[in-house]
Amino acid sequence: MGSETREIDALRLAVPLGGDGDVLHLAADAGRTVGLVLVDIVNGFCTVGAGNLAPTEPNEQIETMVEEAAKLAKIFSDRNWPIFAFLDTHYPDKPEPPYPPHCIIGSGEENLVPALEWLEKSPNLTARRKDCINGFIGSIEKDGSNVFSNWVKKYEIKTVLVVGICTDVCVLDFVCGTLSARNIGLVPPLEDVVVYSKGCATYDLPVQVARNMGALAHPQDLFHHMGLYMAKSRGARIVHDVSFGS
Repeated sequence: MGSETREIDALRLAVPLGGDGDVLHLAADAGRTVGLVLVDIVNGFCTVGAGNLAPTEPNEQIETMVEEAAKLAKIFSDRNWPIFAFLDTHYPDKPEPPYPPHCIIGSGEENLVPALEWLEKSPNLTARRKDCINGFIGSIEKDGSNVFSNWVKKYEIKTVLVVGICTDVCVLDFVCGTLSARNIGLVPPLEDVVVYSKGCATYDLPVQVARNMGALAHPQDLFHHMGLYMAKSRGARIVHDVSFGS
């Protein structure tokens, strides 16, 4: 067992998520109150070699996230249930510190991964191109309205099921922003934010690689766990499976 594995196991013991067998059960008519949120499942974060923040080689955690997200999106679409997708999108003259240029409009990085391209034609999809980490903030229009809040109101959504990347960055910021907005009544009738652990992923930047780059280390499994833990500490429900009624 490697030192990193031992460290992650120790972390999970020190700050356990709990509810490891927790499952979100969705009834056949759940689409009347449940919506699926896809966070930044775009080429620039998920497709090997697609950009500065894309994986440089195949990554199991990211591949699993894409597979699970595509599976859920297909079920929601087939059942005519509402889906909301955030697409990280930036202009060349508007950088997003501290990150290098990424998901520049027109580059292809800002578009859904191949496994989800079909979703662009789905009538169930509401898409939002955002130019900041926090999707809730990125949904604010110039007139003060909020595209995400309007989606929740339109479909009378009480529970959002969240998947995407990165667990500890854009997913976590969206979850925290949405929970804060819920707490002060900005997204009625939303009640619950549910995060599907296998439907989320983050990037991997080992200590030695980061040191050579002059960057901050970001061990994937550790930060994935911490992202889920912080989301739960803010009031989100973490589930490890999703089941559907016939």
